[in-house]
Amino acid sequence: MRKNRRYSLALACGGVALLALGALSLASPALALENPLDRGPLADFLNVFREQAIPRQVVVWNHPEFKKGTVVVSTKERRLYYVLGDEEAIEYGVGVGREGFTWSGAKTVSRKREWPDWTPPPQMLKRRPDLPRHMEGGIENPLGARAIYLGSSNYRIHGSNEPDTIGAAVSSGCIRMTNRDVVDLYGRVKVGTRVVVLK
Repeated sequence: MRKNRRYSLALACGGVALLALGALSLASPALALENPLDRGPLADFLNVFREQAIPRQVVVWNHPEFKKGTVVVSTKERRLYYVLGDEEAIEYGVGVGREGFTWSGAKTVSRKREWPDWTPPPQMLKRRPDLPRHMEGGIENPLGARAIYLGSSNYRIHGSNEPDTIGAAVSSGCIRMTNRDVVDLYGRVKVGTRVVVLK
């Protein structure tokens, strides 16, 4: 019964998405050139129905040294915690830096972007000359639906178009989340939020 309901809901929502897509393409030739499924509110809406690699959950938090509103990343556990206070935190699954690219320390959120563009840093291009020099934001972009920038570093907490990498050590030091989870975290953190990465 539950599967049937979910299937019906997905069909209904898919119908809504197709109607919205049709309306956008009729509204303006300029809008018709852009695929609204690639980025923006409709892409955000569809993310809700994608499966999570590691379901987020509220957990008991017994670390009073990390105050309410702090983001704590455990590289070893491959989990990110957003501290709620009252001995609770939201736990998310994350992908972390592969061997040789792990790091630890405290950073501050310096800016936030929805459906960010991506410009690989020079050191990454040196390792991977096949990468594009610049990529517009969108569902195919490696930064996914949201990016949370950490200080003046090249590190970010960001979404991913490869949800199967969540829970693995695969990145060049950035913290990867599913698009669904990074949208949730993005709505909670502010510029100035403290982020602590633990090995």
